[in-house]
Amino acid sequence: MTKKAINDLTIIIDSREQKPYKFKNSIVKKLDAGDYSILGFENQIAIERKSKSDAYGTIGNGRDRFIRELIRLESYKYKAIIIEASLSNFLIQPEFSKMNPKSAINSLISWSIKYNIHILFGDNRRLSKALCQRILEKFWKVENEK
Repeated sequence: MTKKAINDLTIIIDSREQKPYKFKNSIVKKLDAGDYSILGFENQIAIERKSKSDAYGTIGNGRDRFIRELIRLESYKYKAIIIEASLSNFLIQPEFSKMNPKSAINSLISWSIKYNIHILFGDNRRLSKALCQRILEKFWKVENEK
């Protein structure tokens, strides 16, 4: 296999993503699961982006739909949920939600074990975008070293 340079990496942004991150080498297209992936590896890596409010909504009212997505991701080599909040901030109950933060974090921990998905807290949107980009780059590098 010919070694590819990191400049050959094309990040895919799901066309349904509400507030997409902007990346230098990226395209927008529909993904079967997740918000971000890599061209040519769409069925191997997926990153789901969640704001704090979106995460609470997903864990609460959107739970059944999101569990179906987690099931779709089971065969992927790498999958992650990046939450745009610190863990300490996530554990402060949002005003709009009746969900107890202890229940919310317990759901995330349970999903991480049951569906083998990484749960990452990116502190804020800027750092979460950088985390997303680094994960995609490292996955690309590892896969292209084989």
